[in-house]
Amino acid sequence: MDRPPLPPFTAKTAAQKARLAEDAWNTRDPARVALAYTTDSRWRNRAEFLQGREAIEAFLTRKWNRELDYRLIKELWTFRDNRIAVRFAYEFHDDSGQWFRSYGNENWEFDEHGLMRLRIASINDAPIKESDRKYHWKLGRRPDDHPSLSDLGF
Repeated sequence: MDRPPLPPFTAKTAAQKARLAEDAWNTRDPARVALAYTTDSRWRNRAEFLQGREAIEAFLTRKWNRELDYRLIKELWTFRDNRIAVRFAYEFHDDSGQWFRSYGNENWEFDEHGLMRLRIASINDAPIKESDRKYHWKLGRRPDDHPSLSDLGF
């Protein structure tokens, strides 16, 4: 099964791939998100190493059970052939009501079907006041007119 856009990427298709990933993650649906990865996809997420869709789905389930009201923006950094690098920031709160903004970079490698076979993520969390939040859209897809990371100065 193909997941367009397919490599080799252009500036336009790499940006589309980043936005599609952002949109999927903003659903906070682990099963849906996991379908974008190869069955044997390898991940490094912070200091955690995962392999396979089942592990990815379990990881995302844990993530979104503790990262409440999660909203994410991804922005294309660079691309070449079947690889894309993005930077991102997301906001969430924990079950005590403490808000955080997490910043990071991801390196992605895709197979010929447009499925991600490798994801390497480096992420830092910063506690923020609720009044410092920048992501206020209704849960789900970020509106097209919402400022990008660059627009927000992130």
